[in-house]
Amino acid sequence: QVQLVESGGGTVQAGDSLRLSCAASGRTLSGAAMGWFRQAPEKDREFVASISWSGFNVWVADAVKGRFTISRDTAQNTVDLQMNSLKPEDTAIYYCAAGAGGITSGATTYTHWGQGTQVTVSS
Repeated sequence: QVQLVESGGGTVQAGDSLRLSCAASGRTLSGAAMGWFRQAPEKDREFVASISWSGFNVWVADAVKGRFTISRDTAQNTVDLQMNSLKPEDTAIYYCAAGAGGITSGATTYTHWGQGTQVTVSS
């Protein structure tokens, strides 16, 4: 089994930055793509960003492009989400995910999920 644990969430003001981190443990994630999703209250889970195993290929959602950056360290089995210029609409629970389906925005292609970390952005 693979365990994913997110950290770095918190409450910030609009315009601030946060860096989320996801640590993976357990069975190897060799070849797996990693992704970040978020879910705001009463809304569907939304794709944020995805990164390939190599780290060379990334896909960032239009809603956060230019503000959020995804990166990974395969040696440390971590994937980070740097979030800059945060907006109140970024408020959500952020989830880390891993899957063998390549970088994709489809939540169903990710087979392992973390418990999530809350990000709250006040105006």
